Parts: sequence; structure tokens; C-alpha cells
Amino acid sequence: MWSHQRESLSIYQRIPPKENLDQMDMEDYSALLQSSVDEESSNPPWRLSLPYVLVATITSFLFGYHLGVVNEPLESISSDLGFSGDTLAEGLVVSTCLAGAFAGSLFSGWIADGLGRRRAFQLCALPMILGAFVSAKSKTLMGMLLGRLLVGTGMGLGPPVASLYVTEISPAFVRGTYGSFIQIATCLGLMGSLLVGIPVKEISGWWRVCFLLSIVPATILCLSMSFCAESPHWLYKRGRITEAEAEFERLLGASHVKSAIAELSKSDRGDDSDSVTISELLYGRHFRVVFIGSALFALQQLSGINAVFYFSSAVFRSAGVPSGLANVFIGVANLSGSIVAMALMDKLGRRVLLLCSFFGMAMSMLLQVFSASSYLKGSGALYLSVGGMLMFVLTFALGAGPVPGLLLPEIFPSRIRAKAMAVCMSVHWVINFFVGLLFLRLLELLGPSLLYSIFAAFCLLAVVFVKRNVIETKGKSLQEIEIALLSQI
Repeated sequence: MWSHQRESLSIYQRIPPKENLDQMDMEDYSALLQSSVDEESSNPPWRLSLPYVLVATITSFLFGYHLGVVNEPLESISSDLGFSGDTLAEGLVVSTCLAGAFAGSLFSGWIADGLGRRRAFQLCALPMILGAFVSAKSKTLMGMLLGRLLVGTGMGLGPPVASLYVTEISPAFVRGTYGSFIQIATCLGLMGSLLVGIPVKEISGWWRVCFLLSIVPATILCLSMSFCAESPHWLYKRGRITEAEAEFERLLGASHVKSAIAELSKSDRGDDSDSVTISELLYGRHFRVVFIGSALFALQQLSGINAVFYFSSAVFRSAGVPSGLANVFIGVANLSGSIVAMALMDKLGRRVLLLCSFFGMAMSMLLQVFSASSYLKGSGALYLSVGGMLMFVLTFALGAGPVPGLLLPEIFPSRIRAKAMAVCMSVHWVINFFVGLLFLRLLELLGPSLLYSIFAAFCLLAVVFVKRNVIETKGKSLQEIEIALLSQI
């Protein structure tokens, strides 16, 4: 009703004063009235922005690829580089990326605001190209770790910028669908790394090819961004209004440029984004939205998703399923959930998907608890454990996986958006690191039933948190969301 009233008010404001009506041809007046209705009610063509969204998601594909690229070849890598059997060294090869990712994500906001979204994408591609080459050509453990550190820096920088860029260039009515492409691309990257790693045991030195192949999409990203649209939101904040209008025309069509600029002017007042400090994010008037974003990423990791990915091969092997086939099952469940989320994101909304996702993950963890208890024995327990694990991954991909990266750029005001995303993604990487570091130790100390019960409790806590703190952003412009949130502060 409110949107209908707003449309009527906007049309009314465009109607000339009554004393001038006699001077107008009635046909011209009818055309004016009709064009006002059409402009207000129609959506911009989604096809214009789609190519730029697809280029941006190459970052997410690379993110998923580099997360999984060492899983299959790790044994061959350790043998060729002379640290076979050294579990600490093997752990460093896997986790060195996390240190680089933390650093990259921490500075991503300042880079995206200082250089622009397109240049930030190109900058994140460079360490991925260099790091992959160093890893592929390494002869020692230190060379491999250096390559992984460089790749991790690009991995940390890329996802926050991708979330920002996709949110800022997408029309409101498909922003959720386009945001889901990020999670789908990550799934495809993970599955791609597993498929590429299959010949590693048959072909000597194949792990070097696995690293080199990632240079191709990284190079495509770096070159393609030169031809992509810059974020009009970033250009407007920099005072480059004419360029912002030109980019809106590329993204939305000429008929929607004026309305898009008018929307920006409601909330953007020319504030200098470079003046945003960490203390303002942590203690100032924006603390609440930054806390909500950080808490969502923390709860996402504390749900146990990475621990489940880590432990899945052992569970499947216990049920007699080969690890390669187990990875395929996990990948299919992850991709299927992401595709369903894409279809529902702009229909059900972000909040509903988050609530259903975290609740489903809690129920899946409880299935794992029951399968690990003494009440169920034999093959029944194994099948229940496998089913619970697949259900957990599927429900994670429905909401808890894709929604936070989409929702946070929507709820952050334009002035702090990039830097607030950097803070929240840094929290994500810190929690991710400690969950990975402590999982096996806690599993030994507490046992699977108690540990999975703790993960289930965090999932239920997430349901309560989302219910109380997360607003629905479906179908709203970024400026409408910002004004609504600032009125609550």
C-alpha cells in the first residue's frame, strides 16, 4: 500500500499546476501521466548487468578452487617436496592460505574504497596468478608456503569485493538471485579442484598442473575487469556524478538513470569514505549493523560447517564409500542447495532462508549426535550419519552459506560498506582458523556426540539471533534499506 501511495505522490508531483493545464494538449498530458506510471512500475532489464556479475564471480570460483586444490594432491606434494609424514608441514600447506586470507580481507575495504571495485578485482587476481605459479614451480616446502600465502592474500581480498560489487550493480528485484551466483561459483570451484586432482596418483607431478590451471581464470578476471562497469555507488561517493550516470545507463538502461541517481542522493551526502575509522565501526553509531554482520559470519563458522567438510571423508569411509565418491556427494549437495537458494532468494527473502537454514542444520547435527550415541549400532548408525551430513551441507547451502555475503552489503550504509565488510570477513577468517585448528583436538577430548551437540546449539542460537536482529531486504533498494536502518539507531 505504501509503495502504491508513493507512486501516486510521485506522479502527482510531476503534474503541472492547474492553471497551466489549459495550455497543454490533452494528449501530451495523458502521455506524461502514462510515462510516469511506466517508469515507476517497471523494473530495469536484468540482462544488462548479468555479464558483469558473471565476471565478478570468477573471484568466487578461484576462492573455491584454491580451498580444495591441495586436498587430493597433498600426499604427492609432501612426497615430492620432502616432508612426507610431517603432519605439521602438511597442515601448514593447507592453513597458510588462511593467514594470507585474513590479511587480504582486513585491507579489502580500504583497497575497494581507495582504488575502486574494478581495480580491487584486478589487484586480487595478481597474487593468485603469482602465488599459483610459485606453488607450481616450488622445489621446497618454503617455496610452497610462499605461494600459498600469496594465493591466500588474493582469496581474502576477492570475496568481500565480489559481494560489494554484485550488490551495488544489481537491480533490486534480482539482487538476491545474482548474489547467489557467488555461492554457486564457489561450489563449482571446489568441485573443479576435486575433478582436476583425480589423476594426481597416476601422473607424476600432476599437482603442479593443478596449480598452473588456476592461472587461466585469474588472468581472465584481470583482463575482463578492464571492460566491466565500475560501481556507480563508488563513483557517486567520489563525486564523479557524470561517470556514475554513464555506468547506471550501462547497468540499468537510460530510462532508469535519473531515478537511480535520485535514490543515491537520498542517503549519500558526499561523505568522505576514507575518513571512516575502525573505532567508528566498533564503537560509533554503526556498531549495531557491524555487530550483526560479524555475528552472522561467526555463527556461520561456529555451526561446524568446515569441521563437517573436514570429517566427511572419514564418515563416508566408515560406511564403505570411497573418499572420491564422498567428495562428489558433498559437492552435489552443496551445489544443489545453492541452486535452490538462488531460485528462492528473491521470492522468500533472505531472513526466511537464514531461519530455515540454521534450523535445518541444527536438526542435521542432532541426527549426527543420535547416530554417534550408544542407542544405535551397526549399519543403521552409519547410514544415519551419512544422511545427516548430506542434509547438513544441503541446508547450509540453502541460506547460511550464501545469505551473509549478500545481506551484509545490503544493510551496511554506503559510506562504511566496504570497510565494514572487511571487518566482518576478518572475523570470518579468524573463527574459521580456530575451528580448523581445534576441531580434531576437541573431538578427542569431548567425543563426537558432545561436540556435535555444541554445533547444534550454535545453530539454534543463530536462529534466535536472526529472528531478533535481521531485517528483510528483499526487493528494496540499498537506499531504502539504509534509511530504514538509520532510523532505528
